[in-house]
Amino acid sequence: MSQASPIVHKTRTQLVVEVLREKILSGDIKAGEPLRQSALAEELNVSRIPVREALVQLEAEGLVKFEAHKGATATELSVEQAGELFELRALIEPDLLAKSIPHLSEAQLDAAEAVLLQLESAFREENAINMWSELNTQFHSALYLGANRPQAMEVIKSLNTNSDRYIRLQLLLTGGIPRAETEHRQLLELCRQRNVQAAVTLLTNHILHAKSGVERLVQQHVDNQQ
Repeated sequence: MSQASPIVHKTRTQLVVEVLREKILSGDIKAGEPLRQSALAEELNVSRIPVREALVQLEAEGLVKFEAHKGATATELSVEQAGELFELRALIEPDLLAKSIPHLSEAQLDAAEAVLLQLESAFREENAINMWSELNTQFHSALYLGANRPQAMEVIKSLNTNSDRYIRLQLLLTGGIPRAETEHRQLLELCRQRNVQAAVTLLTNHILHAKSGVERLVQQHVDNQQ
């Protein structure tokens, strides 16, 4: 009986994460608005513990920040930050892919495809939005393993964590899912064919197209906040 409680507790925290994430992304909670744990706990009918844990997780996603004497607040979505994150991805990831493709094993390619199937499934499930960015990152990262560049992989992980909210916004609000699915499939096939140049070109365009969509969306969000 005692072993079940952590599972229930974790689920409750995750539910709070999802509710607050949606409120921030939709603009129901405005940038800079304080997130008072007691009020949120009452509103969501939970204790303050899962609220606190949810805010810590959302801080890791870049949607919440903690400040001395102010507590937790919703962070601002920034056109400049979004642009820089995707520009860095476009610089680093294609180079890593080029180094990786010649050394990718069939087992690694199969593993990447298994993640892609999970991502495609998540795109079709209403309650799986919070999984999109994680699976998207896992898929891309799986294609870079052949490069054997652990430091670069850490940089990419950080960039993807910080661009997580922007990726979800872009997929949710621009109808970007069909294009993403098509390009992911094409990218995997080009890796299987060992077509380095075509794969690098596709990946670069894939990231830069997302950048353009994100920048337009964030500008609209910023305008709505004013």
